Amino acid sequence: MELPSTKPYLLRAIWEWCCDNGFTPHIAVSVDGRTRVPREFVRDGQIVLNLGPDATNKLMIGNDYIDFQARFGGVTRELSVPVGQVTAIYARENGAGMAFEADDNIAAEPAEMDVPVAETPPPEDPPEPPRPEGGRPKLQRIK
Repeated sequence: MELPSTKPYLLRAIWEWCCDNGFTPHIAVSVDGRTRVPREFVRDGQIVLNLGPDATNKLMIGNDYIDFQARFGGVTRELSVPVGQVTAIYARENGAGMAFEADDNIAAEPAEMDVPVAETPPPEDPPEPPRPEGGRPKLQRIK
């Protein structure tokens, strides 16, 4: 019997740790056809999302999906991210968090996008997490 994944539990724990300590939790996501995010903000098949309480509404970090509402350009959007596609969760302020592998059972080629890409150029890329002293991130890979 295959054990259930620890990933959703770790995501919830690090999200709670960030919030309890006044940090802003962000997730990095490898976008696939099941990922419902504003496609105009996807860069190289990835997107970084702010999961802080001030940036989300109706946040639900479930065992299979992370579902929430967020505003982009003043417009509320419904987002849904498969837990398996989350590649990192970290505190924006110091980069502390954890990195993950994206699920291997997803096809290597991107699925068709179900949301059209905007014709206007999007805003700048989201900032990379700050690097701690020594220039190396503190994220830890787990399998």
